[in-house]
Amino acid sequence: MYRNLASVGGLTLLSRGTGFVRDVVVGAVLGAGASADAFFVAFRLPNHFRAIFGEGAFNAAYVPSYARVLETEGPGEAKRFSSQIFTLLLASQIVFLALAWIFMPTLVRLLAPGFDADPPKFELAVRLTRITFPYLLFVTLVTLHSGTLNAHRKFTAAAFAPVLLNLAMVAFLGLAFLFPGAAEAASYGVTVSGALQLGLMMWAARRQGVLEKLTWPRSTRDVRRFFAALGPAVIGSAGVQIALFADTIIASMLPTGAVSSIYYADRIYQLPVGVIGIAAGTVLLPEMSRCLAAGDRQAAFQAQNRTMALTIALTTPFCVAFLCIPVMIMRGVFVHGAFTDAAAQSAGMVLGAYGLGLFAVVLIRSAVASFQARGDTTTPMVAALVAVAFNVALKIALYRTLGTVGLAGATAAGAWINLAILVVLAVRRGDMRPDRRLIDLLIAVFLAADALAAIAVFGAGPLQRLAMPFGSFRATSELLVLGVIGMTGYLVALLIGLRVLGIKLARR
Repeated sequence: MYRNLASVGGLTLLSRGTGFVRDVVVGAVLGAGASADAFFVAFRLPNHFRAIFGEGAFNAAYVPSYARVLETEGPGEAKRFSSQIFTLLLASQIVFLALAWIFMPTLVRLLAPGFDADPPKFELAVRLTRITFPYLLFVTLVTLHSGTLNAHRKFTAAAFAPVLLNLAMVAFLGLAFLFPGAAEAASYGVTVSGALQLGLMMWAARRQGVLEKLTWPRSTRDVRRFFAALGPAVIGSAGVQIALFADTIIASMLPTGAVSSIYYADRIYQLPVGVIGIAAGTVLLPEMSRCLAAGDRQAAFQAQNRTMALTIALTTPFCVAFLCIPVMIMRGVFVHGAFTDAAAQSAGMVLGAYGLGLFAVVLIRSAVASFQARGDTTTPMVAALVAVAFNVALKIALYRTLGTVGLAGATAAGAWINLAILVVLAVRRGDMRPDRRLIDLLIAVFLAADALAAIAVFGAGPLQRLAMPFGSFRATSELLVLGVIGMTGYLVALLIGLRVLGIKLARR
């Protein structure tokens, strides 16, 4: 399992690394003005729906269902089951895409009502979203293939696929002179990347012998069980996305640049969320599903505890950095071209607020596996809806006084509520069993975090003075040097703590 987690995490890191290049290019070309705000709405709208109907809800219902059919009925029945779901998914996405194109002004008005006060920006957002929306169809089918391959312990293609999004967007921005504007070029890059990702996943599925085919759907027991699990999963994923919708809706009513500040901060924030949190959930869910289908509850508990321990250890440096040096991070990554120091300051404050909820966000996927691996998508749905109700209420209460920082802080609070509900319910039901090793590792990690925080707080000032001769590369050099020193100090302190507590690192 650790090998799969390392593989997924490594490829996700490649994806996030190329994503940084993409976002630096987008920031340099579009900056944080009206065109950037319009593009980010166009980019986020299909991604919100993808998270609701695609990877979030769909994986929660599909992966355990497919794993159960594969384990109990064999590969032939599993392939018939996946082909039926593929056919239904394709048909529903075509209908949804047609309706979205027709009613796109209404969709954009719902997501960004503040744009109505600026007709050119609203019209640009509608035009760009019509370009990007087919991405949803492609990437939803990508999710199906990913789930099938993951159930067969094949993670490489699915983890690599998002790299194609970043490469396509950078390539199209490089050809922006062929389009009416850079925002249009980036939007076409998004849609083309969806087709490329789907092609890659279909090729990988064919190589594995699990490529789905169009078939006439039948209401079998397995299909009915899948849809019974999908309904609550969609509602639960919608709850999380409502909070993200709220960010965009409220930010659109703040001064120009607010949507962009949230986007750029979120891109940095998504590095540990994607590389660690989502990678852990991607590997853990099929692993626990297989263990439980085979009746080995102890192996499922062990897999979950080891995954959560590794998640916490890897996330801690990011959390400390986001809380201690958020503005330095934004300056070092994004201050080029049209992206100004003032934009970095605004986005850095948002990143610091997001950092308050980072541990909760990366652990939610591992906690949700306690329920989803058993076919229970209702409990995570209830937890998500309770958390999002608190989240949205807090956003409405804080945005006037704290602006984008209030929106990010409310997101952090909602994540902690969601995680707390999941953990309490799972432990009470006996579906989660934290062990002594997990607790000991927490102690070692938080002692190492203290050392890292001291390096970040007291080392930033001297490094800023030493980096003065580097001119326009000063901010980047400060961040790189402090990052190397900080990670070295964290790893040394963590290894000392593990040794003192007598914790040996597992090798499997």
